[in-house]
Amino acid sequence: MAIAQQQTSPQVAPGAGDKSWHGIVLQTLKRNEISLVPYVPDRVLTPLISNLHADPFFTTFATAREEEAVGIVSGAWMGGRRGAVLMQTSGFATLANVLASLAVPYQIPLIMFVSERGTLGEFNYGQSLVCRTMRPVLDSLALEHHTITRLDELEFITDRSIKQAVTTQAPVALILNPLLTGGKTFDK
Repeated sequence: MAIAQQQTSPQVAPGAGDKSWHGIVLQTLKRNEISLVPYVPDRVLTPLISNLHADPFFTTFATAREEEAVGIVSGAWMGGRRGAVLMQTSGFATLANVLASLAVPYQIPLIMFVSERGTLGEFNYGQSLVCRTMRPVLDSLALEHHTITRLDELEFITDRSIKQAVTTQAPVALILNPLLTGGKTFDK
């Protein structure tokens, strides 16, 4: 529990020297000129969201639904601005239509960061079901996706995935596994 709390709480102020998972993601987004980050609130992503809000480089705001965030980032891309969407696994379950009818056919390099629920001690059957179906849905849409479990791989996978998405104009999902983030803690 102490390890999970340590990994999910901000360890140092956002900046170049931040070696937490959320600090690495923030710096990688900045380096790749991704400045628009709509999200659906999620406890696991809270340290990243807080640091994005604190950095004036980013325009960061909550949306009501994941499809709304995808639409905002898609419109921004068409207007010349890069963006990424933050969500959790259950929110991904709502995206098949918007991915298949907007992001894929219109070649939007949508960067999705998905905090993974439904595994490693999950208590909610709905989360588990969505977790088991998320990767097959991504595969059926021929979308690149990577599950990141280790801090030492995070920057490389994130940076290269963003570059590939922009170059090929195709969406990518970066699934942030609880082994990386510490996951959601389940208080009794």
